[in-house]
Amino acid sequence: MTTLTPRRTGSPVLVAVYAALSVIGLVGTWYFNLSFFATGGTDYLGGWFANPASSSAAVDIIVMAIAACIVMVVEGRRLGFRPIVVALLVVLSFVLAVAFTFPLFLALRERALLRGPGGGR
Repeated sequence: MTTLTPRRTGSPVLVAVYAALSVIGLVGTWYFNLSFFATGGTDYLGGWFANPASSSAAVDIIVMAIAACIVMVVEGRRLGFRPIVVALLVVLSFVLAVAFTFPLFLALRERALLRGPGGGR
């Protein structure tokens, strides 16, 4: 009996889709972040937990961000990404927006898969 080894291939279409989502994530989140501060907002994190609806969304994003960071570290190592690239993506997830960094990571991952073994470097 032979066992099939899954073949990992990347998709140029997915690279483009993930890159577009990354830009949308950065622009969308920072539009509202800058709007918050432009209108005199001072308690940014307090706004995350201002009511049950925003608290639900905050917990949703925080848990998803932690899971995304774990995926970025594990899969980044598996694909041979430079540690500084993975570390930068993890830090930027909490400084800029995980809506920016996770799709960016997925685009980089697809690109590495297109290049084949060792394509993460």
